[in-house]
Amino acid sequence: MGNALTQKILITLGFLFAYRVLAYIPTPGVDMAVIKEFFDTNANNALGLANMFSGNAIERLSIISLGIMPYITASIVMELLAATFPTLGQMKKERDGMQKYMQIIRYFTIFITVVQAIGVSMGLQSMTGGAGQSAVMIDPMAFTILATFSMLAGTMLLMWIGEQITQKGIGNGISLIIFAGIVSGIPSAISNTVRAINAGEMNFLLVLAILAIMLITVFVIIYIELGERRIPISYSRKTIMQNQNKRVMNYIPVKINLSGVIPPIFASAVLMFPLTMLQSSTNPIMTAIADTLAPGGVMFNVLTFLMVVFFAFFYASIAFNAKDISDNLKRQGGFIPGVRPGEHTKEFLNEVASRLTGSGSMYLAIISTVPFIFINGLGASFYFGGTAVLIVVQVALDTMRKIEAQRTMNQYETLGNVGL
Repeated sequence: MGNALTQKILITLGFLFAYRVLAYIPTPGVDMAVIKEFFDTNANNALGLANMFSGNAIERLSIISLGIMPYITASIVMELLAATFPTLGQMKKERDGMQKYMQIIRYFTIFITVVQAIGVSMGLQSMTGGAGQSAVMIDPMAFTILATFSMLAGTMLLMWIGEQITQKGIGNGISLIIFAGIVSGIPSAISNTVRAINAGEMNFLLVLAILAIMLITVFVIIYIELGERRIPISYSRKTIMQNQNKRVMNYIPVKINLSGVIPPIFASAVLMFPLTMLQSSTNPIMTAIADTLAPGGVMFNVLTFLMVVFFAFFYASIAFNAKDISDNLKRQGGFIPGVRPGEHTKEFLNEVASRLTGSGSMYLAIISTVPFIFINGLGASFYFGGTAVLIVVQVALDTMRKIEAQRTMNQYETLGNVGL
């Protein structure tokens, strides 16, 4: 393993460790006993699901309680605006424009974080424990200001950590933060399951059924994620002679799931934003809406299914650029047998990508909902559901691919240095 790869892995692990440390720094001015009592009774609703994505930071009311979701929500809005307004889309494609684009996302993240933080802090002020004690131990106005700035600082730190991992480490920083948050809660979920079995609250056969569902889900994810459509390419004799000492790829690999782990993360972010706000409200109408949209319910699963399909098509259209591939092929003297170069190649690639995205979106939507329905029906934790397993397996596979790619690049550099 090369020094560069080792350094990137250590940088990634260091930043993820810093993220886990932040999850244990509480927001000042709260009674943690009341917070724990509240979360013990809300472990199976929207707050429990949001708590899983935050790496249990919400149940500790950490400064990173809002997690990375405000940044993801801001990114979603900007992606939709870039697809709607050509000027913004063009800004994203330019090098200097991309910096401005990312700056807008950061400002929008601040706005969303402040709104959510104020909503959460006001909801905490009306929260009381079993003995009638308030969750807030200081002046309400001072707490609102203190909590808002604390959570804003936490979310901005998380955003910075994610960007640093992406730039200097291995893998996608935002995905790895969510991955680390989910993985950190798995040991606790397993211990709670073992405790439930010992206490007679859960049948051992149910645990075997949960394990079987998880294993089937993992196998399906790995099988689909490693699947790809290989479109053959032919090169002119001149191109082959010019590159006879180099390996020229003779096919275009197109993954079945072009959008990766983004759709379930985006769908969860979109659902978590209103649910978190509604859950902190004491208004009967708002509470009724929150109960209707509660995880495990019909409406929640239907919305998750539809949003995953939408974001799969939306993100695949951004990630797969048929025009660029067609232009690159033409410049390199390559062509797809039976397809004319240029516009016809672009249309052919778009058609292939559309069919694969159709299959990939259905796969993602089914994996995000069906296992969760079974797991929830058996009374298991969110950590064993389809979305959690999907994110963990996909991010692990993507990180392994990037490590392997880095190792291959290091080998080529070593061979070049010794003159081979």
